[in-house]
Amino acid sequence: MHTPPRLQESEIRMVTEKAIQSSRRRHAEILHRPGDELNRVINCICYRSYMRPHLHPGPEKIEEITVLQGTLSLLFFGDLGQVLESKTLSVEGERFIRVPAFAWHTYVIGSKICITYETMKGRYDPLTWKQMAPWAPEENTEESDKYLASLKKVAGFNPTKES
Repeated sequence: MHTPPRLQESEIRMVTEKAIQSSRRRHAEILHRPGDELNRVINCICYRSYMRPHLHPGPEKIEEITVLQGTLSLLFFGDLGQVLESKTLSVEGERFIRVPAFAWHTYVIGSKICITYETMKGRYDPLTWKQMAPWAPEENTEESDKYLASLKKVAGFNPTKES
């Protein structure tokens, strides 16, 4: 596990504001330089953010996630889209997880805002970094809103909660 940075209150406010203003309802604050072998990111994700399930296609692409604020469930899927496992992380409980390479997964947020620190090895290339699940709806669609609500139920979160 890579040691997460300590965020100042001003940094938390900045990433939260960017996430709230984003059409995707999340913001990734990149901490590494282009071409680095270790990718380091602070992710701020709002309750109603939908991240299309995906996998990282490369044996070195083991994602490490540490929750810095809030709660999320990491959902793992089979090749046909069936939920295999839901793992809840929070600052009050278990905070860290490793996502194996080639594992279909997504996040479902259980708090108003969730801030994570994520690392993954390998040089970032947007064409090869992740593969989107063909069985899951694209982001910002009516179908994705319904799908997110169903995933929140699986994770044990209220799908109609206001953010």
